[in-house]
Amino acid sequence: MVLFLTLLTSVVGCGSAGQAGAGDGNAGKQASEAGNDTLAQAKQKGSVTVGFANEKPYAYKTSDGQLTGEAVEIARVVLGKLGINEMKGELTEFGSLIGGLQAKRFDMITAGMFINPQRCQAVLFANPEYSIGEAIAVQEGNPHKLRSYQDIANNKEAKVAVMTGAIEIGYLEKSGVAKEQMVLVPDQASALNALQANRAQAVTMTGPALQAMLDSANDSKLERVADFEQPLIDSKSVRGYGATAFRPEDKSFQEAFNAELKKLKDSGELLEILQKFGFTEQELPGDMTSEALCKEQ
Repeated sequence: MVLFLTLLTSVVGCGSAGQAGAGDGNAGKQASEAGNDTLAQAKQKGSVTVGFANEKPYAYKTSDGQLTGEAVEIARVVLGKLGINEMKGELTEFGSLIGGLQAKRFDMITAGMFINPQRCQAVLFANPEYSIGEAIAVQEGNPHKLRSYQDIANNKEAKVAVMTGAIEIGYLEKSGVAKEQMVLVPDQASALNALQANRAQAVTMTGPALQAMLDSANDSKLERVADFEQPLIDSKSVRGYGATAFRPEDKSFQEAFNAELKKLKDSGELLEILQKFGFTEQELPGDMTSEALCKEQ
C-alpha cells in the first residue's frame, strides 16, 4: 500500500509538472510570436532594413551613397506614415532577394519586383505601385498612324528601331512584324538616331526607358504615342506590375502598407513620386491588386 501511494503521488506530480510546462510553453510561444511581428518590431525601433538590387529606376544608391529609386521613395513615404522613419539598405543580387528575405537578412524587398504566380508562392506582395508595358515613339504628328505593333505589321513600308537582343524583337515577330521591317541597333541612342534620320518610322522599348530617352533628347519633332495598344503575346498582356514584397507571415505589415499605398494613389502623390523617376500616368497600376496577379496563369 505504501509503495502504491508513493507511485501514485509520483505520477500525479509528473502530470502537474507536465501541465505547468505546457502552459509555460504556450506563453512562451505567444511571446515569441509577438516578438516575431516585423511591423511591431520596426515601429518599436523606428527603422527597417530593405533589400534592393541597385537597379535604376527602381532602387539604387547614388554616387554619394544615398538610397533612392521609385520603390524606395514610395516605401519611404508609406513607412513614414506608419511611424518608421529610417530605412537601411541591404544590397543583394536580384536573383537572391527572395532568399535573403526568407533568411531574414532584411525585412522587405523594395526593388520594383514584378508580381507573378511563381514568386507569390515564396513572398507576400503588397499591391502594385506601378505598371510597365511597351511603348513606341514616332515622328511628330504620327504621320503613319502607328498605334500598335499590329499597325506596324500592316504597313509594310514602316520600319521600327529596336535594340539587338531586346525582348521586343520577339513581341514584334509574334505581332506579325517582318524581320525586314526591324532596324536592329546596339543601344538606345542609336534607336533614337534611326528615328530622327527617318531610317525608322518608330522606335520601341519599355515605357519608362522610352520616356527617359525622349526627355533626354528634348526633340520636339519626336513624340511618344499616348494611346499605344499593348501587344497580346500568346493571348496574354505583356504589361508587368511591380510591388514591395514581404515574408508570407508578415500579413499585418502588408495590410498596413497597402492601406497607406492606397492613400497615395487616391491623393495623386504616387504619380508625383513615380514621375521623378521617368514614369508617367501610363505607368500607374490602376485598380490591379496583388491577389489578382498572383492568381494569373
